[in-house]
Amino acid sequence: MTRTTNARIAGFTFLAYIVVTIASESVLGHAASGASAAAQLASMSEHVAGMYVVIFLALAQAFAAIILAVTLYAITREQNRDLAIFAMMCRVVEGVRNGFVASTYVALLWIAIATVPGTPATGALQVLGEFLLGTNGDTITGIFFAVGNALFAWLLLRGRVIPAALGWLGVASSIILLVGLPAELVTSLPIWAQWLMFLPALAYEIPLGFWLLIKGVGTSQPRGPGRNIPRQHPTNPDEGRSTAA
Repeated sequence: MTRTTNARIAGFTFLAYIVVTIASESVLGHAASGASAAAQLASMSEHVAGMYVVIFLALAQAFAAIILAVTLYAITREQNRDLAIFAMMCRVVEGVRNGFVASTYVALLWIAIATVPGTPATGALQVLGEFLLGTNGDTITGIFFAVGNALFAWLLLRGRVIPAALGWLGVASSIILLVGLPAELVTSLPIWAQWLMFLPALAYEIPLGFWLLIKGVGTSQPRGPGRNIPRQHPTNPDEGRSTAA
């Protein structure tokens, strides 16, 4: 595929990824509502269809992250191949982690349905459910997203693929996540703080998605002095010699 085709696929995927993520959070908030793990499991057992939707959306997020990894690598590899590969791998890991999140939701739904009050196995299942609900899967996934996003934003900026202001916003928003997400692993941040932390990244990815979808990218221009100098052919050793009369 051409760079322009990859750019337009990436732009569409950026926008679709955002829509799917917001929809997933909204459906999950309704299907797994409750102040405690037991209440959330009980809510899941009453909203089985909603949990199936969440599982499907988590799988869609997994494929979106992998598509972005491949297409953004294709766009930025000419700027710095090593950094582009590293950024691609971070976003592939993000996609794999999203797949694990989907499998976690499958396990939680099974626990919610299998938990029957008064049976001996209920206590053990609830403990397992509390453990799965307490894991920081989304936070770990977000860290890989932030690293990959920062590197790709820098490469897009360096290659002048996107406006400079948009590129710097991408770098800055990723740095905010790289500071905030590890902090979330060791302390409990309020919901409003978590959303506030992701707002700059949202403000970067929505315009970026439209830019790549509509504008695409042109042919990468060589960077650095001397790249456009025509190749010099070796001179003929006999050239210029005077011929003896």
